[in-house]
Amino acid sequence: MTRASEPSRRTLLAAAVAAAATGTAGPAAAAAATPARAAGAPASARSSLVDNRAWTSYSDWRSGTANGTRALAGLRPGLAIAALAGTADYTDPHTGKTATWEYATWTSPVHRLTAPATEAVASWNAHTPAGTWLQVELTGTYSDGTDTPWYVMGRWASGDQDIKRTSVDDQKDGKSGIWTDTFAIDDAASGLRLVSYRLRLTLYRTPGSGITPTVWRLGAMGSDIPDRFTVPASTPGLARELTVPRYSQEIHAGQYPEYDNGGEAWCSPTSSQMIIEYWGRKPTAEQLAWTNPDFADPQVCHAARFTYDYQYAGCGNWPFNAAYAATYKDLQGVVTRLGSLTDLETLIAAGIPAITSQSFLKSELTGAGYGTSGHLMTVIGFTADGDVIAGDPAAPSDEAVRRVYPRREWENIWLRTKRYNVSGKVVSGTGGVCYLYFPAHPSARQREALEAVGIR
Repeated sequence: MTRASEPSRRTLLAAAVAAAATGTAGPAAAAAATPARAAGAPASARSSLVDNRAWTSYSDWRSGTANGTRALAGLRPGLAIAALAGTADYTDPHTGKTATWEYATWTSPVHRLTAPATEAVASWNAHTPAGTWLQVELTGTYSDGTDTPWYVMGRWASGDQDIKRTSVDDQKDGKSGIWTDTFAIDDAASGLRLVSYRLRLTLYRTPGSGITPTVWRLGAMGSDIPDRFTVPASTPGLARELTVPRYSQEIHAGQYPEYDNGGEAWCSPTSSQMIIEYWGRKPTAEQLAWTNPDFADPQVCHAARFTYDYQYAGCGNWPFNAAYAATYKDLQGVVTRLGSLTDLETLIAAGIPAITSQSFLKSELTGAGYGTSGHLMTVIGFTADGDVIAGDPAAPSDEAVRRVYPRREWENIWLRTKRYNVSGKVVSGTGGVCYLYFPAHPSARQREALEAVGIR
C-alpha cells in the first residue's frame, strides 16, 4: 500500500487528470482522461469496455508466428524454445552486467479489440528455470490508422540470479506511452484509441545450455473506462465467505530495504500470498531458506522479493504479481478489470477470491482507519447485507486482517476513475482493476464464473 501522503506510480497519472479538468494537455491513462459518459451509466464495464484475450491452448500457440519456438501439447499446453533463432547481448541496467543469450521468438496473431482501448495491460504465466528469462512486448494500431512502436511490457524471470526483473521506462511515441506495466493513450479526450494489437514473446537462455522457459499463458486486457467520480449502486446478491489465510503487511515494516523496505510497500505481494495459499500452495522450506528466521510470515517476504520490479523499485507491478502466482504448481494469474460488485459475487460464489486495487481518503471508507493513493486488498466474501468482506493487509496484525467494509463505499472507491485527494486536487482511480488467481484446470463452475467476467 501507498499511503495518501506518499507518491505512487499511479499518482504520475494524476497530473493528467488535473490537466483534463483545467483544459490543459498532458499524458494520461484511460482512467485519467476518457470522455465523460452520461450520469447513471451501467456500473458493469465488462461487456463493452473491457476486452480480454489470452493465448493458452495448443492451437493458440500454433496460430502465432514462431521463430525458433515450438508449441507444446499435453494437459497444459505451452510454448518453448525449439531451435536457436539468434543471440543477443543484454546489459542489465540494474547490475551493469552484460551477457550473451540465445533467444527464440513467438508473435501472436493480430487481435482486434472488441472495444477500442485507452489502456492495455499484459499478463503471462511461465516457468523460467535458472539460466532463462523472457520479454513481453506489445505493438498495435491506432484508430487513426497509424501503428505504435514495439513497447516492452516487462522483462521477467521467476528468480533474480540471471537478470533483475524489470519494467522499462521512457517508452513513448507522442501518442501513447508505458506507465510501468500499462500501455496508455496520452490524450484519451482526443478520441484516439488502440483498435488492435499483437504480442511478441522472446525466450532467452544461456548459450549452449539447451534449457528453455515454458510459457503457458500470454494475453492482454484492453479497456476504455469512462470518467466517473461515482458509480451506480449495485444490488446485493450473495452471502458467502471464503476461508482465506490472513497476513499483515504492517508487521514487516523496515524489513528487507532492498525490496522497498517492507510494511507500507508490500500490500500487493501480501495480498498475492494470501490467495496463493488459499489455493493450497506455498513456498517450500528450501525456498524460504534465504529469509531471516526472526521475521514472522517469511512467505510474505518471499513474495515481496519475487514480485519486486527493479525499475519501479517496488512490489506493485501488476503483471509481475500475477506471474509470481503462476510459478506455483497449476495456478494461473491474470490482471483484468471488473465492472461491478456483481462480478465479484459471481467469482466468490464459485470459490474464487480476488485482489482489488483502490485509492481513497480516510473519510471515504468506514472502518479502514487510513487513506491511500493506491492499495491492494483481497475480497473474500459478502455479508448477508451485501457488505464486502476483505482481507486487508494494512491491518496491524494477522489477526486483524479480516475487515467488513460498507458495500456502497467500497464499490465506489474501487470502480471510480477520478477522485479528490487530500489536497482537493483531481487524481485518478483504478476503475475496477483486480488480479485473479485460479487453477490451471478450473472446475466447470469455476470456468463458468471466469467466463462470465471475461476470462478464458
